[in-house]
Amino acid sequence: MKNLAEELNIKLKDKSAEEVLNYFMSMYRGKIVLGSSLGTEDQVLTDILVNIDKNISIFTLDTGRLFSETYDLIDRTNKKYGIKIKVYFPDSKKVESMVNTKGINLFYESIENRKQCCNIRKIEPLKKALPGYDVWITGLRKDQSLNRFYTHLVEWDETHKVLKVNPLIHWTEKEVWNYIKENNVPYNALHDKGFPSIGCQPCTRAVKPGEDFRSGRWWWEEPKNNECGIHVKEEE
Repeated sequence: MKNLAEELNIKLKDKSAEEVLNYFMSMYRGKIVLGSSLGTEDQVLTDILVNIDKNISIFTLDTGRLFSETYDLIDRTNKKYGIKIKVYFPDSKKVESMVNTKGINLFYESIENRKQCCNIRKIEPLKKALPGYDVWITGLRKDQSLNRFYTHLVEWDETHKVLKVNPLIHWTEKEVWNYIKENNVPYNALHDKGFPSIGCQPCTRAVKPGEDFRSGRWWWEEPKNNECGIHVKEEE
């Protein structure tokens, strides 16, 4: 399947995001899903996909620690497009055990604790969302972080056994915002308050002008660690 990903990267190299999505929607109809974090990139993808086929499958992960503005955005997005984003939740017993054992804000204590929290609240729910699909669409962009710079348009995700497609991989932040403004795409109100990347409330802060795009995520850790694990590649 890695060979297929390499072939598709060559085939779709110069295609626009709309052309890439049209290709996969036609080739994998009913087997393609957008995993949305409700970030600006995923909102752009939602707009493009719904205009291609309103029946596109979209899901998001509710960790139980999201901002109220994020829940509001889910509601506004569903109403604008006439869709229902499917929401996946973590296992309540595992969350309960973790919190009662290590504390409500365990993630500040160590990287190990933070990764355990991300695993229970995000990675495990993702494993419930992807089975049955052959293609997983994400909003990754190269300039979001150093960790994502070497990401390709199409990749084979060995963990979940799906083709991972990143239609906006070469887009700049400016291009994302231009699309949002030109097409009246709903976005999280926190973006207007200095939050370029938004995750769980305790693990996200506003950033200062000039700071890295993802510097507000898990800001107490080293930049090399600022991924939850969903988009971390397996070792070759």
